[in-house]
Amino acid sequence: MSSPSIVWLRDDLRVSDNPALCAALDRGEPVIVVYVLDHDSPEIRPLGAASRWWLHHSLTALGAETESLGSRLILRRGAARAVIPALVAETNAGAVFWNRRYGANRAIDADLKSSLTESGVTAQSFTANLLHDPWSHQTQGGQPFKVFTPFWKAYLNQHSPRLPWDAPASIPAPATRPASDDLADWALLPTRDWADTFPTHWTPGEAGAHERLNDFLANGLELYHRRDEPGVPSTSHLSPHLRFGEISPYQVWHQTKLAAGPALDKNADRFLSEVGWREFSYHQLFMNPDISTRNLKPEWDAFPWKPVSQARLRAWKQGRTGIGLVDAGMRELWVSGTMHNRVRMVAASFLIKNLGIDWRIGEQWFWDTLVDADEASNPASWQWVAGSGYDAAPYFRVFNPELQAEKFDGDAVYRRTWIPEWGTSSYPQPIINLATSRTEALAAYEAMREPAAPQHP
Repeated sequence: MSSPSIVWLRDDLRVSDNPALCAALDRGEPVIVVYVLDHDSPEIRPLGAASRWWLHHSLTALGAETESLGSRLILRRGAARAVIPALVAETNAGAVFWNRRYGANRAIDADLKSSLTESGVTAQSFTANLLHDPWSHQTQGGQPFKVFTPFWKAYLNQHSPRLPWDAPASIPAPATRPASDDLADWALLPTRDWADTFPTHWTPGEAGAHERLNDFLANGLELYHRRDEPGVPSTSHLSPHLRFGEISPYQVWHQTKLAAGPALDKNADRFLSEVGWREFSYHQLFMNPDISTRNLKPEWDAFPWKPVSQARLRAWKQGRTGIGLVDAGMRELWVSGTMHNRVRMVAASFLIKNLGIDWRIGEQWFWDTLVDADEASNPASWQWVAGSGYDAAPYFRVFNPELQAEKFDGDAVYRRTWIPEWGTSSYPQPIINLATSRTEALAAYEAMREPAAPQHP
């Protein structure tokens, strides 16, 4: 009687360069590939609407790929601590393999590794979605890095990313395949038509990821030194593919190095440093699993946030603040599920520092509307802009969106692309005075930094 191996996929929806899948194949038994939609475990942050759209289409693509390799993607829903052991018992599996996670969800993995091992089932995890595990890269004093530049410099001096592994020629399925949920029953797709434009911008799945990387290396890398200009097609658009693990950072790293050559070395290094920022964000998540809700710098707990103006917050969400670069970014987000990175910083700064709205409110909106909403990069980036995170923008840095537009979108290509009424009388007037709100923000930061007055009996 066979004793199948289970490959439990999470944020690694690919068949190439997948260490957990390779380990299962090396074991020499039939392989069951399963994805568990776990919105029930307390350690899991449920996906936002845009991410659920992406997941639906990514699982569709992965299902077709596993079918072509002779297997089937099994879908199950529920708390993983219960679903995985139940699948083991149902299939008489002798091993469960998965690739590591680094947030609060790693507690689920640790519990399962312990319980499965105690019951005689092999349980192994692997490094697959980062270039290295957070605990393997620390300062000379044995502490986690809190500043990006020394973090990345030390990584480059100490590590060399392994070569990626090829996709298998086939995946041997068990004689009796376990039952699977119907993906449609998960109702991941939005009930409203707001995501109807997403397919014109994205092709979720492993094939789409590699097509995107190849296109960037052929056409975008030579322009990457202009990556801060949102109207220039110079960025990779790989972030949602990396977020769902449809492509590995090892594949991105080595294909970029191979394609760049001496002429584009500087652009390639700059691009790969953005892969490094992703790694740095995961280090922050590993050290602070509550990074999406807690200020990493405790002094920020005393920051005097303004009462939320729902009218102003709504104007920000809808891209109707009267501030062109902010509005263009927010409309790009709504139509495409993404936003240019420079504009993300400007839009976040405007919400936090001009409107005085808590960064967590903006982070949650991005979590719900970004197709690349990542449990590490999204909150780490918001805390960077606010000033409450590691290696953060100085508290006194308030991005001036008008100066940013002049510098990076001087010809208004980006603003005209996303704001049809740009330059006409129908475009709204600014909802706030930038200079006044900046002065108020600096006063609030100074108030936060002042020591509390001593308490007298």
